[in-house]
Amino acid sequence: LGARLAPPTPSGSGGSGRGDASHLTPRGGAGVGAMSRRERGPEPGPGGAEVAAEDAEPESPDQCLSLLPWDRFSAWLHCVCVVGFDLELGQAVEVIYPPHSKLTDKEKTNICYLSFPDSNSGCLGDTQFCFRFRRSPGRKVSFCCFLDQLDRDLPVYLKKDSAYYYGYVYFRQVRDKSLKRGYFQKSLVLISKLPYVHLFRTMLKQIAPEYFEKSEAFLEAVCSDIDRWPPPVPGKVLQLPLVGLTMKLRIPTYRDKPGTTPIVQNMHQADAQISMALPTVHEVDLFRCFCPVFFHIQMLWELVLLGEPLVVMAPSPAESSETVLALVSCISPLKYCSDFRPYFTIHDSEFKEYTTRTQAPPSVILGVTNPFFAKTLQHWPHIIRIGDLKLPGEVPKQVKVKKLKNLKTLDSKPGVYTSYKPYLNKDEEIVKQLQKGVQQKRPTEAQSVILRRYFLELTESFIIPLERYVASLMPLQKCISPWKSPPQLRQFSQDDFMKTLEKAGPQLTSGLKGDWIGLYRHFLKSPNFDGWFRSRQKEMTQKLEALHLEALCNENLVFWSQKHTEVETVDLVLKLKNKLLQADREHLPVNTDTLKKLQTHINDIILALPDDLQDILLKTGT
Repeated sequence: LGARLAPPTPSGSGGSGRGDASHLTPRGGAGVGAMSRRERGPEPGPGGAEVAAEDAEPESPDQCLSLLPWDRFSAWLHCVCVVGFDLELGQAVEVIYPPHSKLTDKEKTNICYLSFPDSNSGCLGDTQFCFRFRRSPGRKVSFCCFLDQLDRDLPVYLKKDSAYYYGYVYFRQVRDKSLKRGYFQKSLVLISKLPYVHLFRTMLKQIAPEYFEKSEAFLEAVCSDIDRWPPPVPGKVLQLPLVGLTMKLRIPTYRDKPGTTPIVQNMHQADAQISMALPTVHEVDLFRCFCPVFFHIQMLWELVLLGEPLVVMAPSPAESSETVLALVSCISPLKYCSDFRPYFTIHDSEFKEYTTRTQAPPSVILGVTNPFFAKTLQHWPHIIRIGDLKLPGEVPKQVKVKKLKNLKTLDSKPGVYTSYKPYLNKDEEIVKQLQKGVQQKRPTEAQSVILRRYFLELTESFIIPLERYVASLMPLQKCISPWKSPPQLRQFSQDDFMKTLEKAGPQLTSGLKGDWIGLYRHFLKSPNFDGWFRSRQKEMTQKLEALHLEALCNENLVFWSQKHTEVETVDLVLKLKNKLLQADREHLPVNTDTLKKLQTHINDIILALPDDLQDILLKTGT
């Protein structure tokens, strides 16, 4: 099912059924206008014509009018916050825009503390970083089928997690003798559910310096521009206007070949607008992040893959957040399924939960800067200590893995502190390749491409045998009967899977030697396996439901109904109607012709029944 905008739908036929908002619908979903209506009042705000993507379908004027003010804004951001420092209160949220945006007190407190570097970081000037925090439970989730559809078209590692928000920060600290503290300290923060780190970082670079000069009116103009953006449709080239600049970008889709990034060409515009093409919306500078520890990249890949507790100790939030995001992305296209916090402070609402010594450390990656954590997290099994992220002008020296007992303070030397023994033998080739790149002054972008390809090939070599085995759990098509419930998937058996590795293991695609069997055994107990397998299970179950629907469509259902009682026929009609609803609700991979054919079967069966039954069944939804 594509994410295209369907023609206007009358209320009650799959739209939201509320006013004109149903005009903008995906096939069978609620309109964008339905989004977040339950969370906010009818405050007026800027609406505007969409700046269409190059290959997007044109919208009719009716569709544009059907969007409520701030719907386009909400597709990208939850809100924009300004966090300042008050001498009596400490950090405080000074501005939330749009004003009707809802944040709980707990969320505001988290945003306040996470938007400022720890005092020991000494971040003078401008600093950019990001954080991630839990949404408060029990809140109404604003729901929109159209945006849900967009989420389905994303690669698994870019799908949003509705339980968390990201905060993208631009912090400024400069001397100012006119203030009591002698310093101006303020953060501009974008709160979003989207993990588009590079996009929001680029945005902040453009708007924050100007905001600190011009203040509120400028922020209002920025938000007005964002409310003119097209929806974040994966796979389309989008043009996003932002205070005199147009950003051009493409959000990846799950259909993209892993490891490839379609180039977005810079556009030549007749008008004076400056244009900027973003090469990526989500990727960080991988080589720069791993440079301090690149002799251990393979071991770090194993630790992330296995969902081991990891803490990154860094001198500032910029370094901690980039390193955590780099770690999470190194197992792509697998999704990292545990929690991760690019920047974590002692004030965080989960501080006690994550630092308790009464139970084993949780499966989480934390980025910290406060020296207090060197003592608090001493019991954690794997600690990465990094210095300033500067690109080396010379080849980094070989750094041994250090014992945890040697980590006394945050001033300890950079390195990896762990007693973990990797399952796989070290790949010397990638280290030599990167070292050679440093000697030849190869651009950091090129080094990152090499590193990203290395991680991708390693992850794919590991996951392909699992994909192959799980595909064998699918029942054969001949087992699918239209007159029986769809067959169940066979159970996953660890022993059966291990037997397949002898002939069809990772050795087919990777030259790396080592204890692959041990790595798989450990992985099968991890949250990353659990998340991956649940996702595959859901996909295959939906495929079985879709095949069952197709089998029903190929039967002569009218002939069957003539040979059965009215009660059995009515039961069949109700079951078929439920099948259609399920296909729509769960977005089963069924083509539109099959659904139309099934609807025709239902209508034909109903028309062959007595008039009184026809009236009842034509009015019955389920």
